[in-house]
Parts: sequence; structure tokens; C-alpha cells
Amino acid sequence: MAFTTQISDGVAELVFNKPPVNAFNSSEWAAIAAEIKTLGCNDEVRVIVVRADGKGFCAGVDIKELDADPNKIVSVNKGNYDTFESIHLNPKPVIVALHGFVLGGGIGIAGAADIIVASDCARFGVPEVDRGAMGGGAHLARMFPVQKVRYMYFTGQFIDAQEAYRLGAVERVVSLSELRATALTMAAQIAEKSSVMIQLAKEALTGIEDGNLEANYRWEQGFTLEAYTHKDSSEARSAFVQKRDAKF
Repeated sequence: MAFTTQISDGVAELVFNKPPVNAFNSSEWAAIAAEIKTLGCNDEVRVIVVRADGKGFCAGVDIKELDADPNKIVSVNKGNYDTFESIHLNPKPVIVALHGFVLGGGIGIAGAADIIVASDCARFGVPEVDRGAMGGGAHLARMFPVQKVRYMYFTGQFIDAQEAYRLGAVERVVSLSELRATALTMAAQIAEKSSVMIQLAKEALTGIEDGNLEANYRWEQGFTLEAYTHKDSSEARSAFVQKRDAKF
């Protein structure tokens, strides 16, 4: 299993654990989405915390799976969409605790969440263009201003936790050793409140957001499918898997 889940005192803790980099294949993304939806329907759960063990939070999709079978992009896209939607539209608040690399699908999870806490070693990036795909922009735009999003998207450059905090996406930056405790403390504060009121508050706040996150992401995914029809996309994936420079 690519993740574990435990529930204590109204707080569900979902922990990614797929060494070395928490990059998930299509079936694993589907399982993550299903688990988060199930937690949202569980009356014992008042708040959900998503975090990870290992080198970093999430490196996104398993490029090796897509390099071996490009047709898998359809099921990978669905798994990503369902996972991000299960967080953004979950009736329960979702806190994500980020460390190390937060890439691709990790950006989608973070951008869909209600609250973000990060360790001082966290780094955010969307290297999709260099992997022959699109993705992450809709959720990145929920975290950062439009020009920052485009700079990160076009260049593949990372920003660190302090810059993410400066831009307002991250609620708190702490040491890695304090990350889990910080997220669980926040969750416990919310779990003490009326679950009915918190769920109404989340639904109200989601309803007044500008734009439709899921529709925007679906638009973006269409360009991923288009990208996969180009030879450059295949070359980008193969170069990544083979650890060489791409030749365009």
C-alpha cells in the first residue's frame, strides 16, 4: 500500500509511504482518492491531515508507468482529478503537511487543501513541461499569483517554503521535526469545534471562491492529452526515465 491511515480523536492522518519519492501510479492515485472520500464520509472524522514519510511529500505521477504505456495518461489524469477533487470538495477540512519536494501531483494536493503547513526544507515545483505534459497550474494558481505561476510553469524553477509563506500559501513554516506535531495541533483545534458548523463553513467558503477549480483543472488536463500526441512529449518522458538530456 502506498499510504497508511489512522484515526484518533476526530483527526484522520493519511501518510504517503512509497519510497523513494512518493510518485504514484494510476491505481495508487485511484486508491488515494477513494480513501480521502471515505474519510470525508466517516462520522468519526472531523479533520483530515495528509502528510508523507520519506525524502519528500510527493513527486507526482510515476513517469516510468507513462513511459512504458502512454495510454495510461487517461487513468492517471482521472486519478489525479479524483484525488484533488476529494480534497477540495471534501466536507471535512483538509490540512497538508509538506516537506522536501512538492511536485506535480503534490502541488495538486497542496493547492486543493484548506490549510498548508510546511517544513523549512519544502520546495515547490511544476516540472511538467520538462516531462512532456501539462498539469498543476490550476492548483498552483490557488496558492500563488499569476505571474509567479507562469514563471514556475515555464521555467520549471522551484521556490522554497519561506517564499511560499511570503506569498501567502503556507500558514506556518517549521522545522521538519516539528511538522507532524504542528499539523496535528492545528487539526485538534478544529476538531474541538462543532463538526456541523465547520462543514457548513467549508462549503460556504468553497462556494464563494472565484472560478471553478475542478473545471479549470479539467481544461488543463485536455492539454496534457494533446501534449501526449506530440513526439516531444514522448522524448521528454524517455529522457527523464533514461536520465539523459532531451533532444528536441
